[in-house]
Amino acid sequence: MNSIKIALIIGSLRKESFNRKIANALIKLAPKSCELEILEIGELSFYNQDFDENPPKDWIKFREKIKTHDGILFITPEYNRSIPGVLKNAIDIASRPYGKSAWDGIPAGVISVSIGAIGGFGANHHLRQTLVFLNMPVLQQPEAYIGEAAKLFDLKNELSNTSTKDFLTKFLDSYSDWVLKFVEPSFLKSESDSTSTQHLQ
Repeated sequence: MNSIKIALIIGSLRKESFNRKIANALIKLAPKSCELEILEIGELSFYNQDFDENPPKDWIKFREKIKTHDGILFITPEYNRSIPGVLKNAIDIASRPYGKSAWDGIPAGVISVSIGAIGGFGANHHLRQTLVFLNMPVLQQPEAYIGEAAKLFDLKNELSNTSTKDFLTKFLDSYSDWVLKFVEPSFLKSESDSTSTQHLQ
């Protein structure tokens, strides 16, 4: 079955990150209409404007990967009431050079994950502020603050909390509907191009 392509970008590099566990749970919970893929950001070199005219290969590859997706779903922890530096670095890399941002126009979603009770509220809203500037329409409701994350998983790192599973399932349904309001899915583009080619023959 054809599906829309959603990139998951995780703001934590920690191997046992609860954000990564949530990302893996999302992949398992995704409806058939969505294809979710994690885009890794840990190996990206630091952004330096001096390299804009001759960017490193890792920057180019990351930018190209972003453009192959219909939507971007950010999953982030909160560091000092903001997002982690590694996530900001990835955002900056794909936003450059000026006027050629890979993020431009791609519908986004934000999920913040924390061991605290407020679920990374500060990081969630700080990231939303950045996405406004990047011209990424962001899903407003439902908001997603996953708190007390250490209590949500079993010994096999599987999401075991039923209410969180139900919430994430509903969130993905809402987010996929949101994506379809802004983009023509990749598989529809392919079908459209094929039909146009047939008409020209």
